[in-house]
Amino acid sequence: MADHPTIDDFMDGVKRRNPGETEFHQAVYEVSSTIYPYIADKPKYHKWEIMRRIAEPDRVIIFRVTWQDDAGNIRVNRGYRVQNNNAIGPYKGGIRFHPSVNLSILKFLGFEQTFKNSLTGLPMGGGKGGADFNPKGKSDAEVMRFCQSFMNELYRHIGEDIDVPAGDIGVGGREIGYMFGQWKRLTSRFTGVLTGKGLEYGGSLIRPEATGYGAVYFMEDMLKNIGDAIEGKKCIVSGSGNVATFAAQKIVHRGGKVLTLSDSDGFIFDEAGIDLEKINWIIDLKTKRRGRISEYTQQFKSAKYFEGQRPWNVPADLAFPCATQNEIALPDAQAMIKNGVKGVSEGANMPTSQDAVHAFLHANVLFGPAKAANAGGVSVSGLEMSQNAAHITWKEGELQVHLRDIMTGIHDKCLQYGGMPGTKHINYVQGANVAGFVKVADAMLAFGVV
Repeated sequence: MADHPTIDDFMDGVKRRNPGETEFHQAVYEVSSTIYPYIADKPKYHKWEIMRRIAEPDRVIIFRVTWQDDAGNIRVNRGYRVQNNNAIGPYKGGIRFHPSVNLSILKFLGFEQTFKNSLTGLPMGGGKGGADFNPKGKSDAEVMRFCQSFMNELYRHIGEDIDVPAGDIGVGGREIGYMFGQWKRLTSRFTGVLTGKGLEYGGSLIRPEATGYGAVYFMEDMLKNIGDAIEGKKCIVSGSGNVATFAAQKIVHRGGKVLTLSDSDGFIFDEAGIDLEKINWIIDLKTKRRGRISEYTQQFKSAKYFEGQRPWNVPADLAFPCATQNEIALPDAQAMIKNGVKGVSEGANMPTSQDAVHAFLHANVLFGPAKAANAGGVSVSGLEMSQNAAHITWKEGELQVHLRDIMTGIHDKCLQYGGMPGTKHINYVQGANVAGFVKVADAMLAFGVV
């Protein structure tokens, strides 16, 4: 067999071509560390440089976003769209508005999205976009002006069969509405060019719930595979946006007990359990009043607030990181293992550092990686695209069935590729990466060198 480049050779090339992009390096290594063993005896993937091609975005668009605040000041932000790979369908991935947004983070997210979208079984490629704009503290009029200016450039690069953005951190229904309205104004067309739209203009039911629900469904499938269930389990959840609150809601539906939620300032611990009434109060707090999670303790006296901390030291059975990337470091994972956590399902994108992932796997903790566990959101976005294309609207019950079936299908793919020889354990990281890779790679082989 001919010698092939090692993973170290490959990563050296990635780092050389993308200097300083640490989040992107982390994501590429996490995937390639499982792909390289799989393709060791499959020379076609080496010959046609499939991993190198997937790790090089098809294109990166960077542009200025100029807007005027309520005081009349001219403000300037930077906008991006990373179109990573469209081998199996139009580029698909969210738009993020947050001060931390940079090229490294968006390239990591677009790269991950390629594999995540492949796992769903739907015809969607991978992409990601955003801006270093912070909607927090801005008026509705300021957010509208920013979104319209952002779309003034982005509209040239998207379309229902080209690239279909969605929401992400800092981009919810309000922002999607402003961007869609501007796209419609600029193009004089009404098509499914964005997902996460309002129900009044082509959106899909259960889209806000889908990512959180999907993370819980994936945990449910992992537990079912070993003869266990969520019922009766103590659960720690990070975040307090859509993903976290709807994950908490579904945990309660399944008989689990939610102990924590958080935001960037700290976390709440409610030993009595965060039930559906409390979850609905938090949803109202975050979506309508745009408040902070610390306000929970003023409303519910059974809770304590821990400023500047994350919930990973709270003893629990199951964990659902649903906030942001790299929120679980090695010491957090070690504390969770010591405190009895038996399963982790990632609701956020890459919330666990590489050494923390290895600690979970070494301790035989059930670990659902983001590209598998949080694929519920993009799955329903894909279903929204289908509804828009056919000019139909599916009922909630139909969408719930579709979502549950897609998540089970993702779990089954992980089982197919994640078996560990000589053991009964499943490496879900390996399973998700390889399953996502195979579909994209084989499509790229079919196209030749393009």
